[in-house]
Amino acid sequence: MSHNYCIGTDIGGTTIKLAVISTEGEIIKKWEIPTDISNKGSHITKDINIAINNTLSELNLQKSSILGIGAGAPGFVDTSTGYINEAINIGWKDYDFGIELSELTNLPVWVDNDANLAALGENWLGAGRAVDNLIAVTLGTGVGGGIIANGEILNGANGTAAEIGHMTVKTSGGKPCNCGRLGCLETETSATAIVRKAYEKIEDGHDSNLVQLEEITAKSVFELAADGDTASREVLAEVVDILGLSLANLSVAINPNKIVLGGGVSQAGDQLLNPLKEAFQKYALPRVAEACIFELAELGNDAGVIGGASLVKQYHQ
Repeated sequence: MSHNYCIGTDIGGTTIKLAVISTEGEIIKKWEIPTDISNKGSHITKDINIAINNTLSELNLQKSSILGIGAGAPGFVDTSTGYINEAINIGWKDYDFGIELSELTNLPVWVDNDANLAALGENWLGAGRAVDNLIAVTLGTGVGGGIIANGEILNGANGTAAEIGHMTVKTSGGKPCNCGRLGCLETETSATAIVRKAYEKIEDGHDSNLVQLEEITAKSVFELAADGDTASREVLAEVVDILGLSLANLSVAINPNKIVLGGGVSQAGDQLLNPLKEAFQKYALPRVAEACIFELAELGNDAGVIGGASLVKQYHQ
């Protein structure tokens, strides 16, 4: 059988998503396995190897038809070696993940940050299809980013390019971020930040229907804002303003054709997208804004595995 399949794997704190994808972009099979974070995540490479071998047997595919594995990890990755400096959610620190997985599977392995893989996935088969200059933003529990410039994913000097969640956006009075600093974009525009800001409104004595909720979620803040709740609207206006300003500043460096928004918060759709476009246009250099379209990500949870396959396709010689 000809060499025309790639394996994408997206390692999260709860599950590991995997897929076998043809070089033409057809998903042959996608599945997931639980992430075993016991013993500092030392079983993960073995679990991935077993999962791949079982699926190749089931699909009747020879290993010789697999070009390689593209893996995404939530942390700081040295993309030239697949070495993980740190992936807090999994327990990895100073870990030779890429080499270990390659030796176990007997396949070439390319590793990148999970947000970069989501950007590659959207660039190959999703909302950023075939665009040369793209900023992909993931708004979830945290804020992730991936940047494609002149057709290539940006990694930077030590794999930290596009860590946009850690742009400092508050120079005083900022909240602590898990990176150890204060006032990062993640602490101001993530789902976690939206919930925190909503609770702050209640504590400050604002009259709001937020008070009646057993538990506040980012989704409930959007829903109440749509119903006219003033406190919820104020929270979202602040979030959108900070995000719009940050993306406008970032865009001066990249001059993107597209900004694609994914992650749980992006499920708010136009309720997020329309005010964000306005905030972006308010702060962006007009010529930069002219060239840039905003879109919602299309691939959802599949973006990472598709991006992993794209990584193999791009770098396999």
